Amino acid sequence: MKLCSFTKDGRASWGLVTDAGIVDLGLRGLAPTLRDFLAQGDLAPAQALAGAAADYAFDAVDHAPVIPNPDKIICVGLNYHAHVQETGREQTPNPVLFARYAGSQIGQGQPLIKPLESDEFDYEGELAVIIGKEGRRIAEADALSYVAGYACYNDASVRDWQKHTHQFMPGKTFAGTGAFGPWMVTADEIADPTALHLQTRLNGQIVQDTDVSLLITAIPRLIAYCSTILPLLPGDVIVSGTPGGVGARRNPPLWMRDGDICEVEITGIGTLSNPVRAEA
Repeated sequence: MKLCSFTKDGRASWGLVTDAGIVDLGLRGLAPTLRDFLAQGDLAPAQALAGAAADYAFDAVDHAPVIPNPDKIICVGLNYHAHVQETGREQTPNPVLFARYAGSQIGQGQPLIKPLESDEFDYEGELAVIIGKEGRRIAEADALSYVAGYACYNDASVRDWQKHTHQFMPGKTFAGTGAFGPWMVTADEIADPTALHLQTRLNGQIVQDTDVSLLITAIPRLIAYCSTILPLLPGDVIVSGTPGGVGARRNPPLWMRDGDICEVEITGIGTLSNPVRAEA
């Protein structure tokens, strides 16, 4: 299944994405939000409505981040060898983690906001992992059973603010910079996330292209490691890292500008597409 979050006429809801459009599952009373639905631990009520008539065309709603209200968004840095090499950093024995705030996120088709304070606005295409059930100190062997689904993510970064100190957070959570969508594909449709292929395009030009199998710290270990720190909850998001090819490491640098279109496509999931808008 494909599940998404959205607003329609000012009302926040979530639904099932079909070839015909969106079946509004919030309106049908399955749960107030997609996060609440995942916490129920049973996808069957949504699956049972797969043949229902669509309530809206996919583009007739305002898309929200797949999970608008996660308890945690845990981002992973330097998790592809090509990206480690282009940054000139050394590979660490444990994953590099930082947090992104829910309020910094946007959904499919919503504008990525280049802030007034910077002209160094960079793309970062990534695979997002959405947690489906609570767990603490999860064993790697069991980790994928805790995954509800997968989505595309653009962890767009304000590079000069990211470099203000050794802490990444200032450049990683500006308003309107975390694009998350266009939907989540439930884990039953993706048996092996390492078989996925990720591509980022800026104005149609391929700027990042990788197999997810090239992650330094694979998804099961990320889940095990993060769940050791604190319990993972339904709707939590682990953003697994970006490959090489970021704009900051090109010569000359390639920054996102007003009017650009940035796309993150992952095989088996879909394409997250967002225009870039300079903050007025």
